[in-house]
Amino acid sequence: MAITIILDAGHGGYDNGASYNGRKEKDDTLRVTLAVGQKLEDAGYDVLYTRTEDRYDSPVEKAQIANRSGADYFISFHRNSGINPNTYSGTQALVYEAGTEAARLGESINDELVEFGFKDLGVDERPGLVVLRRTKMPAVLMELGFINNEGDNQMFDQRFDEMVDAIVRGVEQALPLETAAKRYGVQVGLYRYESNARYMEGQLEEQGYPAIVRWEDPYYAVVVGDEASLEDAAALQAQLRQEGYDTLVVNL
Repeated sequence: MAITIILDAGHGGYDNGASYNGRKEKDDTLRVTLAVGQKLEDAGYDVLYTRTEDRYDSPVEKAQIANRSGADYFISFHRNSGINPNTYSGTQALVYEAGTEAARLGESINDELVEFGFKDLGVDERPGLVVLRRTKMPAVLMELGFINNEGDNQMFDQRFDEMVDAIVRGVEQALPLETAAKRYGVQVGLYRYESNARYMEGQLEEQGYPAIVRWEDPYYAVVVGDEASLEDAAALQAQLRQEGYDTLVVNL
């Protein structure tokens, strides 16, 4: 099955994050998020985003967006900042707890960024961070150098594509795509409100159909089945149509 990653560009809207000489963290994070997302999509990953524009969502809202998405992994991009300019530098991965799948992913990305040229600040536990504590999937927050360090900014700007490639390599090494055959389901409804989708999910399960609710921005999709072939999915679709449902075969 495909791997779905939701990417979070830290801060946004009225929340600039850290700033230095007119440079805003929210702009750097959005730029790198969109670039990494495109590279991951090109590599075969399914990619979602908490934001693709200069918009503010609270950390709690970001975690909720991720949880509704049904993504397998969450990666948030940030820039660090020191008290005094040009004093601190380096890349760091923040996770809820050491020794977890999230920590392994963070370490892989961090190692590639160190190979790229950033100073190594390692992997650190930060259980107090909402986007790490409230997300239901393995979650990593990457600090991509210090925004008030001229050397880190020079690498970020002048070698941006190399930095993006390093991040993608870290993801690929930690989360290699499987070559397993595709799986198929039958979509029976799209809803703007989660409560309506959950009602349909319960109705289907009462009829003996295993159903799930997936977030497909901006709707909640109700999907039945987990079939190994299109033929099996088509047979399930025909059965659901006889029950009066409007259906669509989809990839899982």
